[in-house]
Amino acid sequence: MTTSVDTRAVHAGRDDLTALGVHVPPIDLSTTNPLPSVDAGGDAYENLAGGNPLTPGDSAVYQRLWNPTVARFENALADLEGTAASVAFASGMAALTATVLAATRDGRRHVVAVRPLYGGTDHVLATGLLGTTVTWARPDQVADAVRPDTALVVVETPANPTLELVDIAALADAAGPVPLLVDNTVATPVLQQPARHGAALVLHSATKSIGGHGDVLAGVVACDTDWAARLRQVRAVTGAILHPLGAYLLHRGLQTLPVRVRAQQATAEKLAGWLAGHPAVVRVHHPSAHDPAGLVGRQMTGTGSLLAVEVRGGAPAAATVAGACRLITHAVSLGGVDTLIQHPASLTHRPVEGDAKPAGGLLRISVGLEDPEDLRADLDQALARIA
Repeated sequence: MTTSVDTRAVHAGRDDLTALGVHVPPIDLSTTNPLPSVDAGGDAYENLAGGNPLTPGDSAVYQRLWNPTVARFENALADLEGTAASVAFASGMAALTATVLAATRDGRRHVVAVRPLYGGTDHVLATGLLGTTVTWARPDQVADAVRPDTALVVVETPANPTLELVDIAALADAAGPVPLLVDNTVATPVLQQPARHGAALVLHSATKSIGGHGDVLAGVVACDTDWAARLRQVRAVTGAILHPLGAYLLHRGLQTLPVRVRAQQATAEKLAGWLAGHPAVVRVHHPSAHDPAGLVGRQMTGTGSLLAVEVRGGAPAAATVAGACRLITHAVSLGGVDTLIQHPASLTHRPVEGDAKPAGGLLRISVGLEDPEDLRADLDQALARIA
């Protein structure tokens, strides 16, 4: 039976609870598990270390290989993204690292990437820390940038921090046989499911909107079963599995994800419209203000809760505004229930090279669940410091 994303967010990953006689998913914190015999334990270990899912009736052996609480969250996230599987990690950057390692294990080391990207992703690719080389390309340059040794095409849409939108289907076509990785952190599966448009891998910093409360660090990649096996193998060897308590919190966070995303989005649209007319603001970055390809309504079902503003006076003025906010917290991250403001060029995108670094006057605002008028009043008094 096909159901809406709202219904699936509440019920995904909970199919067996009635049979277990519980209403809330249990948390399994075991780091090790009993082995029925030496041979059976060895076979189970080999199966899990090879990236395969747990075989019913087998021992889970060791938490680094498999955990049922983590698997519940993975099943639920895959359901929302419309993929066969997903694999959860201890952070978003651990998820990205595992994806790059899994994609390049056959010897191909070239990556094509579309900027802007989250600063950590940009830094890993630009420095070659994982043994890769990168070609930076605009969306319309990707087809020409792909080479025989290209292992991965990477894009984030909406992009962090300037919220540009990229046509995923067109990019997947340009990538050809090369797998396309789409960072879907900003949109969440509520507003966009990249796999439905041709993405092979869908990355989330689950720390953000999926968790939603700023109290769990995690990453997850939604994909098909073949990619999931490759990612689990990397995760098992490198030890980057998500802790079960974090998985429980993320699974719980999914239940309210649609409600939170839509409420935050409504406030973000109001603020974007108001900020566009403020004398201290040069430009507002938000899909409600700029969507030249008409992707909202075609690729995305909404505009999202993240916005950015460029203020007059450059970096010094931006620093003044960020420091003057009283209700809005000056902090990195996004997607939580409280509104945050930060200066990307100095913080999340500090490692980004040269011309790719965000403008000095740009401030990123992650809109929370506060009353829109309270947020507007706080921004108004902060912007008055530079007006």
